Amino acid sequence: MVYLRSLVRDETAVDDLFQETIVVAWRRLDECDLDRPFGPWVRGIASRLVLAHYRKQKAAPLLLSDSVLQVVDRHFENISLLAGDTWDDKVAALRECIDALPERHRSVIGGRYFDGLSAAEVAERFELSLEACKKRLQRGRAMLAECLKTKGVLAASEATS
Repeated sequence: MVYLRSLVRDETAVDDLFQETIVVAWRRLDECDLDRPFGPWVRGIASRLVLAHYRKQKAAPLLLSDSVLQVVDRHFENISLLAGDTWDDKVAALRECIDALPERHRSVIGGRYFDGLSAAEVAERFELSLEACKKRLQRGRAMLAECLKTKGVLAASEATS
């Protein structure tokens, strides 16, 4: 989000670009070298989407050339050299947060995201109503977001997106 905000002034566009960046990254995750820092890879996706955004708007961004993008990316690269920017760091933090969940939330999160079950299937597995299951999933995700924020893996603005 900070990277996008440094390149685009329109807050609504930043939110849209962030969501699109996450979707593209998710779809292309198999192309990511997980032995390298995650940030530069995601920022590369975001920078291409920013340029496409400006092309669609038929508006030239102020001073947004390849050289400016490289300088901004180098600045963020220096930040990313700090601990916590590797894929393994992020996965370890997520695992710790999942392990810290109360069992009732951990089990439905596990069923939904690790076992790949639909919410209805998770509800059936744990003998819950569909609405109770959905609420438990929602609360579990909120607890995960809060835990990841405390570990510095997830920014406050990302947790609400």
